[in-house]
Amino acid sequence: MARPLRIQFPGAVYHVMARGNHGQPIYRDDQDRRCWLKTLGEACLKTGWRVHAFVLMGNHYHLLLETPEANLVAGMKWLQGAFTQRYNGRHRCFGHLFQGRYKAVLVDSRKAETYLQVVSTYIHLNPARARLIRPGDQPLSAYRWSSYPWYVGPRGERPAWFSSEKVLGSVGLAPGQARGYAAYLEGRVLEWASEGGRQRLAAEWKALRRGWYVGGDSFRKQLLERLKPGGRAPRRESHSGPAQRAHDEAAAELALRRGLGALGLTANELGALPKGAAEKSVLAWWLRRQTTVTLRWVGERLDMGHYTRVTQAVSRVERRPSRRVARLRDCLRQSLDQGAP
Repeated sequence: MARPLRIQFPGAVYHVMARGNHGQPIYRDDQDRRCWLKTLGEACLKTGWRVHAFVLMGNHYHLLLETPEANLVAGMKWLQGAFTQRYNGRHRCFGHLFQGRYKAVLVDSRKAETYLQVVSTYIHLNPARARLIRPGDQPLSAYRWSSYPWYVGPRGERPAWFSSEKVLGSVGLAPGQARGYAAYLEGRVLEWASEGGRQRLAAEWKALRRGWYVGGDSFRKQLLERLKPGGRAPRRESHSGPAQRAHDEAAAELALRRGLGALGLTANELGALPKGAAEKSVLAWWLRRQTTVTLRWVGERLDMGHYTRVTQAVSRVERRPSRRVARLRDCLRQSLDQGAP
C-alpha cells in the first residue's frame, strides 16, 4: 500500500495519532506517561510546535498540534524515536514501540469554531468513550492524562509549549474562562452517554477517522494546490527532503551562533580547537538537543570527524561530564533559560 504523502507548510495544524505495535500498550505506568510528556515538551522546544490538545490512552495517543515551521516529519521522527529509546531503556526491551506510521490529518484552523472544536472535543472525550470515567458520576477531569485538566486547572501548571486560546475560542470562550469550557465539555460527555448523542458525535468525527483533512471544500482545494505542479503529487522528498533539511540546517546554524556566543567563542576559534575539545562536545550536545539536524551534519559542521564521535560526545555530556564540560554545559543551559533557541 502506498504511504500517504505528508503535506507540510508553515502554520499547519494536524490531528496526529499513533498506536502501539500490534496494538500493544505504549505506556505501562504513570512514569512512562510522564516520560512521554517530557519528550513531547523537548520536541516542541526543538521544533517550535504549539500543542492545543492531547490525550494519552493505553495503546495510543492523540495530539492537536500546530507547526509554525514546516517540520512535522522531522519533529515526529525525533519524538517517537526518542520516546521509544527511553521506553526500551527503562523496560529493558528492544524493537518497535509504535505500529507503522503515525496518522496526521490536516485541520483547517481558519474556521476554529467548526473544525478545531470538532477535533479538540474528539480528543478530550476519549476517556469517556473508552469508559475510563463514569459519565454522570465522575468529571472528565478525573482522567489525568489529557490536556483537559490543564484547561480547567491553574494556569501556572501549564508548560510553555501548550496553548489553550484557539480551542477556547472555537467554543466562543475567552482565555481563562475555565468554568465555561468545563460546562461545555461535561455537556458533551453527557451527550455521548446517550444513544442519540453518540450517533450525532460519531457523524461529526467521521472525517477524523477516515479522511486526510478536516475542513471545507476551499481548504481541500488549497491542499491540492500544494500537491502540484502539473496536477500530480510531487515526489515525497519535495515535501520532506531537501526543503526540510534546509530549514533544519538554518535553525542549527542559528543555535550554533547563539551557543558560540554563550561560550564566548568565535567560529574561527572553534575551528582551531581539537576534534575532541570540550567546547565541541558541549556544542554537539546543544545542537542535538535544540534541533533535528543529523549526527553527520553536526560532526562535519563542528569538525569532529566521524559522526560516531558526536554520539560519544553527547553521551559523555549527558552522563559522565568532567567538571569543565559540566561548567560549559551550564553556560548553554543558562543561555536557553534566557531565550536562546
